[in-house]
Amino acid sequence: QVQLVESGGGLVHVGDSLRLSCRVSGDTFNRLNVGWSRQAPGKEREFVAAITWGGARTNYGDFMKGQFTISRDNVNNTAYLQMNNLQPEDTAVYSCAVVRYGLGFRDFTSWGQGTPVTVAL
Repeated sequence: QVQLVESGGGLVHVGDSLRLSCRVSGDTFNRLNVGWSRQAPGKEREFVAAITWGGARTNYGDFMKGQFTISRDNVNNTAYLQMNNLQPEDTAVYSCAVVRYGLGFRDFTSWGQGTPVTVAL
């Protein structure tokens, strides 16, 4: 069974940057696509980004304006989400998930517990 551990969240201020990590165990990481989503209080989960097993292809959510970048390290079984110029509307719990095929939001069905990000003025 796949285990997902997200980390790197915290309290930041407008314009700051954070890098989130998603460490994966329990399956062959370099055969898995990885996705990130977020869920703000009282709102539905929103797709952020996804990356293929080898890192050659990525997919970003519609709201993205080049603010976030997804990447991965297949040696350390970890995926990352670099978030720059954070704004209050980026406040949410950020979660990762893995899947063997697909890069779309609906391809990822089992999200981790997530790491909270709070952006203060």
